[in-house]
Amino acid sequence: MSDQINTMTQTERDALDAATFRRLLKHLDENRDVQNIDLMILANFCRNCLSKWWLAEGEARGNDIDLDAARQRVYGMDYSDWKASQPEATPEQLAAYNARTKGC
Repeated sequence: MSDQINTMTQTERDALDAATFRRLLKHLDENRDVQNIDLMILANFCRNCLSKWWLAEGEARGNDIDLDAARQRVYGMDYSDWKASQPEATPEQLAAYNARTKGC
């Protein structure tokens, strides 16, 4: 780890991590045209993954959170509303996704 990071306190690193996560959520919110399947193809994670990670971290810290609440946090709206606003994956997207996941 870099000396600059090593000299930071855990509280400072946690604050930067939290701010970065909030910035990621804002970026995803501002780019709702990017479908989850696009994220899965390119990065092997999507908004659903973030929701599940957020849920798991909350539960690990003793918070009583359900998946719907975690999805609300990540999607910025009810999951059903998000899903209804998204087009079906194209055959090309499905082929690219399937090609990516074959090796996993």
